Amino acid sequence: MSGAGMWQPAGMGSATDWHDWHLPYGDPGSPLARRLRLVQEHVDEWLDERPEPVLTAVSACAGQGRDLLGVLARRPDASRVRATLIEYDPRNTAAARAEADRLGVAVATKCADAGLPESYADAVPADLVLFAGVFGNIGDADVRRTVAALPRLCAPGATVIWTRTRRAPDLTPSIRAWFAEAGFTETAFHAPAGVLFSVGVHRLTAAPRPLGSGGRLFRFI
Repeated sequence: MSGAGMWQPAGMGSATDWHDWHLPYGDPGSPLARRLRLVQEHVDEWLDERPEPVLTAVSACAGQGRDLLGVLARRPDASRVRATLIEYDPRNTAAARAEADRLGVAVATKCADAGLPESYADAVPADLVLFAGVFGNIGDADVRRTVAALPRLCAPGATVIWTRTRRAPDLTPSIRAWFAEAGFTETAFHAPAGVLFSVGVHRLTAAPRPLGSGGRLFRFI
């Protein structure tokens, strides 16, 4: 996500307002803004490395779509990208939709639960899969299950960009190993000093798998 999550109404077990969660982006020095810039740098690199006339992207728990829309806003080749932003909070979905319309880019917004495989129907297989802000908000078992399922969302040679806090106990070493087990090769991993966030980039080197209709991938906690 650009980093919101799965919004829950009052009384549904989450006190986080995923719309207001985006406010720190207004401070360029905030950890959230720094993380966003790193993610966007890798989206830029992905576009630079892929010369195809049409590329597909999907963003899980996309928030207001900043990870992708911020890049497309400055790219002369933005028209190459066909993207889907999956986000549960309708306010964030509306904000992403308004920005995509303003930019005139081919980005669809879907107000849906990104933890369910069926939410990705018509959006995958994708050449770029964004899981920014997801792994830090779900249980460890759900992280492992989701990483193992990512080949179901990927086109051949797809790139996955993900983020995760390194707050103790740091799960990122396990996540990186799980990506290897799932058939991915790591191309970058950032763990900046002075902050807790990390950004990982992996390329699918194994064969992708069909999406299917398996059970839930994750649930926000």
